[in-house]
Amino acid sequence: MFSRHYGQGSMRRRLIAAVAGTLTLGLLAAACGSSDSGTSNGSSSSGSDKTITIGWINWDEDVAATHLWKQVLEKKGYTVNLTQLDAGPLYSGMAQGDPDLFLDGWLPITHADYWKQYKDQLEDVHVWYDHAKLTMAVPKDSPMNSIADLKGKAGRYDGKIVGIEASAGLSRVTKNDVIPGYKLSGYTLQTSSTPAMLAQLQKSLKAKQPIVVTLWRPHWAYAKFPIKDLKDPKGKLGKAEQIHAIGRQDFSKDFPQVSKWLKGFQMNDKQLGTLEDYINNKYKGNDDKAVKAWMKDNPGFVKSMTS
Repeated sequence: MFSRHYGQGSMRRRLIAAVAGTLTLGLLAAACGSSDSGTSNGSSSSGSDKTITIGWINWDEDVAATHLWKQVLEKKGYTVNLTQLDAGPLYSGMAQGDPDLFLDGWLPITHADYWKQYKDQLEDVHVWYDHAKLTMAVPKDSPMNSIADLKGKAGRYDGKIVGIEASAGLSRVTKNDVIPGYKLSGYTLQTSSTPAMLAQLQKSLKAKQPIVVTLWRPHWAYAKFPIKDLKDPKGKLGKAEQIHAIGRQDFSKDFPQVSKWLKGFQMNDKQLGTLEDYINNKYKGNDDKAVKAWMKDNPGFVKSMTS
């Protein structure tokens, strides 16, 4: 299974990025502030001076979790540096001690190659979300409850399953595995883009028209729209994954308090979905403002993160 909408081409790009990250590691370390080294492994951070570097990739849940923890840790007196990288360079850099933390490790499938290569130099701190998966969704009041229920109902949906990018792994799985696997004759996968799919979903919901879309969890659409997943009894969309907080070697030793807080961290679909909605929609273009607004609206959850 490929997480979200990452296909074979994207997997190749990520593997290439991992090699490039290894070759350019010295430059990455310098760019991330290696001159501030305060630990035996050469990290740019140290637990004693309360400076921590969080690496992140541009996936919605990682943007949300990373900026949330940045705000929370800064309120606790930490200096938090954020470093955006592709997954390959991030894992290779973290294996060398910089950055200190990554909050969006998808295991056991999506990031399996990186984990296999670098796990001896990393620390699996905690699983904070445990049902990341590819999905197909319909309006919450739809009589359809399973992908199998779509069989023979192509006319109801104008013969369309509304998808995302044609090159996406999710599109490949839907076209090559789901449609033939459930014998959904009469259906074609309509591909364009993720924003176009979401716009069509919103339009159909407003008009109370039937629609079936390809989607994934976690996603803010589940918090914003009245939709539900179709069950996948044949498992054609693949198994669920877990999202891990991953630290560099000796992370918990150097940051014992942060590690303790992370080990108690969990987000459900509503919490993560609404946070993503604030970032992607309500306060689009201002991640810090969006997170601060969400924190103000969810004080109990924020307090629990460090209790």
